[in-house]
Amino acid sequence: MSRIQPAFKALAASGRKALIPFVTAGDPYPDATVDIMLAMARAGADIIELGVPFSDPMADGPVIQKAGERALRQGVDLTQVLEMVRGFRVHDPLTPVVLMGYANPLERYDIKRGQGAFVRDAQTAGVDGVLVVDYPPEEVEDLSAALKAADMDLIFLLAPTSTEERMASVGQLASGYVYYVSLKGVTGAGHLDTDAVAHAIPRIRRHVSIPVGVGFGIRDAATAQAVGRHADAVVIGSRLVQLLEVQPRDKVADSAGAFIAEVRAALDALSVSRPAPQAGVVA
Repeated sequence: MSRIQPAFKALAASGRKALIPFVTAGDPYPDATVDIMLAMARAGADIIELGVPFSDPMADGPVIQKAGERALRQGVDLTQVLEMVRGFRVHDPLTPVVLMGYANPLERYDIKRGQGAFVRDAQTAGVDGVLVVDYPPEEVEDLSAALKAADMDLIFLLAPTSTEERMASVGQLASGYVYYVSLKGVTGAGHLDTDAVAHAIPRIRRHVSIPVGVGFGIRDAATAQAVGRHADAVVIGSRLVQLLEVQPRDKVADSAGAFIAEVRAALDALSVSRPAPQAGVVA
């Protein structure tokens, strides 16, 4: 079992929602990624999604595309990403870390180091889950089994256009949580429609028994709170990456922590505002 399931279990027991920030590994400063991760964990991040830089990130908008380009120019690849996770684990053995990226870097890693090297090295580094944007459920049964054997989760995306059949396929293979893309388009695009999210979540839960996180279009504490009323987790990425890209090296971690603390407080207000159960009524 990865660290993800216990994290969600503890949150559910206290009536709280998971906060999952996304940052691109190596951006804006490769030597600051561990500091950023630690600052976010201290500020209340429950799971950290760490983006693996890739030259053709088809699901990402301009903000995260540019972050990946900056990281690649500084020589950050999957090997360095795993080193960053190892560095984080020296100081934080508990906060789950999910690698989010594309098939190409994973497959190249195995080509260079041997079949199964990625799963082996990710487990050793302290990774808890993997989200591969361009791997459909039909093509990942072997990877799913390998990750499961290594106590890591395979996380899938669902979208407003996902069919009932696709949701059922994801429900059979996914573990950890499912990431619902709340918008049609790329990261950072469009206007978040919380009513549409509220309608979609019950539909997903008919097929998926694990927690449902929602991302794309969540830019601040207010939108995070609105989504948190319906989802088990809130994923926030483009706005955070945008904030960090303009920070000097000595302020980047503190800026990340301050932003996450604000969003965390907004999500925690949801549990505070829940009505207390009446005597004799099970909450």
